[in-house]
Amino acid sequence: MSDKSIHQQFYNYLWAYILVALSGCLGNVVDGIIVGNLISADGVSAINLSKPINQFIFTLHLLINAGAGMLVAYALGKNDIAQARRFFTRALTLSTGIGLLLTIFGGLIFPDEVARLLCSNEHILPLAQDYMQVLLIGNPAFIVMWGLSTMVGVNGSPKLVSLAVIVDNALNLLLDIVFIQVFDWGITGSSAATVVGHLVGIAILLTHWLKPENRGLKLQFGGGNLLDSWRRIIAQGAPLALASICLTLLLLSANTIVLSTTGRTGIFVFALCMNLLQVYNLFLSGTCQTLQSLGAIQVGKSDEDGLKAVINKGFRFITVAMVVTCLVVWIYPEGIARLFGGKDPAMLEQSNHALRVFALSFIPFCYIYVLMIVYKLYSHHRMALFISLALSLTVIPVLWIISRSMPQAIWYSYLIAYVIEAIIIFALHKWRKIEFKLKADSRN
Repeated sequence: MSDKSIHQQFYNYLWAYILVALSGCLGNVVDGIIVGNLISADGVSAINLSKPINQFIFTLHLLINAGAGMLVAYALGKNDIAQARRFFTRALTLSTGIGLLLTIFGGLIFPDEVARLLCSNEHILPLAQDYMQVLLIGNPAFIVMWGLSTMVGVNGSPKLVSLAVIVDNALNLLLDIVFIQVFDWGITGSSAATVVGHLVGIAILLTHWLKPENRGLKLQFGGGNLLDSWRRIIAQGAPLALASICLTLLLLSANTIVLSTTGRTGIFVFALCMNLLQVYNLFLSGTCQTLQSLGAIQVGKSDEDGLKAVINKGFRFITVAMVVTCLVVWIYPEGIARLFGGKDPAMLEQSNHALRVFALSFIPFCYIYVLMIVYKLYSHHRMALFISLALSLTVIPVLWIISRSMPQAIWYSYLIAYVIEAIIIFALHKWRKIEFKLKADSRN
């Protein structure tokens, strides 16, 4: 591929996947803004306490659909259509089946138990229960929407993915207001609006197969070894899924530590910081999905120069996006807090400080995450696995230690943890280079 062709394809994929990330984060961000203004600040806290559920659903997507998406891209790069169809079919059926099980057990049989597991504050619990139950019942719409977006993008229609996600999120925004304000459904209407938006997005994505030229990637049952296909899908998505599982544990642990250390005001401030992470995640997710899809195609073609060009563009884009986002947060922190319904002066003061600290904290986080994808593309699976585990597990002990020893500095926990992890990764990378050089010298 020429440099011009790679440049054009990179940004076609990038903007499509950034919009896909909107379906994962704007549900919470838009819900938080509207709920904070139409219901209460406790409603914003309830949505933040539900984020481990969202992250767990997203983990299932990463484990199955993101891994399968890379395998489909490899197969398409090699022009192996039959293999691409098998991975597509098995990923879609597996993710849908698991999503339905989560609906039955989490949304219908044990919804109250799930809510109490994630929320220990009796003032916030009723709101959390209402929001989380609809989220759990509608989770298949989330996982299928994200899965089809990945496959349609890999199959060469990133613009259709963009359209589906734009409509999805516009409808979510509109229905948020209708369900809460007009139908008086309260916080339940907020999560219901997100589910309905995803269902409409799925319907738009399915039009991809109305065009005859796109029917090469279709459902194909049978052929090949079913268990081996699932094993390969899960193995490919495991590093990303593990990172997401660890992030789920981090969200759960952090919510518990912050709530017990700083109370209702602190958990609202932390909710603002987590919504800020969602903004960073728009650019991060778009960059990583582009690297996975377009980079995997270059790997399938054995195009080393093309792969390097894609990686360089990814790092350049994420750098610019992080700098711009960080500057906006540093200039307008109070505006962000007020956007989510923050009005109390003490709450605004604490929000201003915390948001600025977290704006810096997410910079090393984004670089480390992109680096994990690069290691995956070069088949350095052990380093990718280490990074996926360390991204969140490093934060938990740091957060706990600071909350016990210096609770006033709790907002610096993420920044300290990510700097520590960056230093460790740099040291391991240098050690690997020295080790490889010594092995090469010994062979010579």
